[in-house]
Amino acid sequence: MTATTLTKPASIDLAGLDEEIRRHLHYTLGYHERDVSPRYVCRATALAVRDRLVGSWQQTRDAIRETDQRRVYYLSLEFLIGRSLSNAIQNIDLDGPAREALHQYGLSLEEVAEKEHDAGLGNGGLGRLAACFLDSCANLKLPVVGYGIRYEYGMFHQHIENGRQVEDPDHWLRDGNPWEMERPDEAQNVHFYGYTEHYRDDEGTPRCRWAGSHDVVAVPYDMPIPGYRNKTVNTLRLWKAAATDAFDLEEFNSGSYPEAVASKNMAEQISMVLYPNDASENGKELRLKQQYFLVSASLQDIVKDWVEKHGDDFTDFGKKNCFQLNDTHPACAVAELMRILLDQYQMEWKQAWEITTQCMAYTNHTLLPEALERWSVSLFSRLLPRLLDIIYEINHRFLVEVSKKWPGDVARQRRMSLVEEGENPHIRMAHLAIVGSFSVNGVAGLHTELLKSGLFQDFYELWPEKFNNKTNGVTQRRWLAHCNPGLRDLLNETIGDGWQTDLSQIEKLRPFAEDAAFRKRWAEVKLQNKRRLIDYVRQTTGIEFQEAALFDVQVKRIHEYKRQLLNLLHVLNLYDRIQRGDTAGMVPRCVLIGGKAAPGYHVAKMIVNLINNVASVINADEKANDLLKLVFLPNYRVSAMEVICPATELSEQISTAGKEASGTGNMKFMMNGALTIGTLDGANIEIREQAGDENFFLFGLDAAEVSETKKAYDPNKIIAGDEEIQRIMAMIEGGRFDAGCPGTFNILTAGLRNPYDPWLTIADLRDYIDTQRKVDAAYKDQESWNRMSILNTANSGWFSSDRTIQQYADEIWQAKPLG
Repeated sequence: MTATTLTKPASIDLAGLDEEIRRHLHYTLGYHERDVSPRYVCRATALAVRDRLVGSWQQTRDAIRETDQRRVYYLSLEFLIGRSLSNAIQNIDLDGPAREALHQYGLSLEEVAEKEHDAGLGNGGLGRLAACFLDSCANLKLPVVGYGIRYEYGMFHQHIENGRQVEDPDHWLRDGNPWEMERPDEAQNVHFYGYTEHYRDDEGTPRCRWAGSHDVVAVPYDMPIPGYRNKTVNTLRLWKAAATDAFDLEEFNSGSYPEAVASKNMAEQISMVLYPNDASENGKELRLKQQYFLVSASLQDIVKDWVEKHGDDFTDFGKKNCFQLNDTHPACAVAELMRILLDQYQMEWKQAWEITTQCMAYTNHTLLPEALERWSVSLFSRLLPRLLDIIYEINHRFLVEVSKKWPGDVARQRRMSLVEEGENPHIRMAHLAIVGSFSVNGVAGLHTELLKSGLFQDFYELWPEKFNNKTNGVTQRRWLAHCNPGLRDLLNETIGDGWQTDLSQIEKLRPFAEDAAFRKRWAEVKLQNKRRLIDYVRQTTGIEFQEAALFDVQVKRIHEYKRQLLNLLHVLNLYDRIQRGDTAGMVPRCVLIGGKAAPGYHVAKMIVNLINNVASVINADEKANDLLKLVFLPNYRVSAMEVICPATELSEQISTAGKEASGTGNMKFMMNGALTIGTLDGANIEIREQAGDENFFLFGLDAAEVSETKKAYDPNKIIAGDEEIQRIMAMIEGGRFDAGCPGTFNILTAGLRNPYDPWLTIADLRDYIDTQRKVDAAYKDQESWNRMSILNTANSGWFSSDRTIQQYADEIWQAKPLG
């Protein structure tokens, strides 16, 4: 078989899906039809659909193995793929047969799909981006394999008790994962602990090896990633950690039962939970273990495949392979590939380094220095001793290069060193990724410029050719066609369905913004989506949204820089106006906020608490009933976003300028016709450029003004000079939302009043309130609002992840499509 196999479409028999579902229900799962429940039918349907993917999946794997083109490996600690059933059915055009087959059980496809667990493989935007990227790689037929970890427990399940976030385990695998295929014959051993041993080989050359290690087995599980109706099915390979021996039989026979299985339990911890709380030293160690486990297993897997085909000849390895490091989490890959080449294949340093730097590429996802990972040398030396040796050698050779470029500039050498010196020295993982990669990219225009002029300025001055921008995107197949079927059908009828594989075609929609009849149909689709969200909010929280109100939404990870607190201050401004009878020009508004706060992030959890307490007061107040509702939607996740996104009318993208790398939620909302209120931050800048200034509600300081304001910031002066803001602060500080616990939110109000507040919330508040009044004025003219909504969708073509991935393929990976 050759790579051209993919150009010959394998026939997919659409008949008989009902028999396949019944067969899996009876023989794979062992259920009788009288025992049938939507949960069992969901698993049987997933298995039947997976069967339809296997032929194309095998063809794609064979084509990738046999291609002489460059292969790409996307290394990410997160892949937030959500649910797979509906997506797979859509991508292989099985919607009709699936609905017909499920009708025999008295079930709809939506009812069955609802029973699938969201895959707990990610935390937020980073993981969802990785999932969109895999979708686009398959859509573009690119030879890309994703590598991640098969977490037993995903991001915690969030529920609210007395206004506070409570975390429950998310055991998403408790019913199994019908999409995965275990590959135990392709397991890899991963080393931890031990020491470096120096020796001489048979020719007397000094060598090193990792000795005395405690090994863990990485067992691969493969999941199919189908392209959109193109017979391409790429692979996401997830690693599960297992012990080299199940238990110590001698310990067991002597009666020491816990000790007998200790090594098994220790090994399995690595893939047990997504992102352990790293506030403790044990948490830090486990997180570093996860990162190394991912890269070591993946690189060994890839090198093994290379050696099977090429033997020990690595001459073209760097030209034929590319590793995309999704943020700093997989940065250990630089040192690990060096270890494999140096220690296992006895390569000289110069050759190994040339190969490594030919095939590593690094994507940075943050402008926050505190989010750039640093690991203590003491932890590194204990856990990964051989890698630490290699990192020190990389650093030594790198600093020689820096000193040649800037002789005598010791301060610059200290800034650029991979090792942050001090009483407790640390390894700077972002520096390791930059030094070991041929490409370093940001994920939005502003983000990349700020990397070059700020965070990584020294590196940019040394290697300007390495730095490039790849503005993020999202897949329109999931975030428009799948989640918004009403709009999908309207678009297909109006401009054809070509936009599903080429989102630039959505610009054909622009003239219809001036068509009154089309605007009416557009509004009808939005209303149906709002009604679906109303049902969801009622079932989840018991709160009743009004369909005539403006649906104002902010859903994302809870973090101070994302400024959910700024949103809440505006809500309090509205509530204060209602209390005083100052409602002239006010539009009824339903505000929905959702997101999870990291378990160890006290301030973020306090923000969640305040939002819920404010919501309880507002929603119980009859005076506010017809004008304002506030809901904190618990357990925000991919499947929830699929309901929220199509119904949203105002998208809150209000981070402090210069803090958000890109954002992708902003793109999903834009595609679905929401208007954005936002700062000039991340991809908001490009969204505004594409949508048009007149179709975007801009407020706040820009990144340069943020830097200037911080020099003499006085939030208390701003508060004292603004009567409305004074009243907002008095409501919180007066204990109105403390729920009987005085001083509960003092930390938040003190932060707002702090002249060193890095988020400058009070600085942007007045402009934000005023701009929200412009939103109200615009919403009153529904014809104009719908025109702006249509133009937002029509101008969203740039934000397809297909475009982003094509740029990665052309400008970084040098990868060509299969077939």
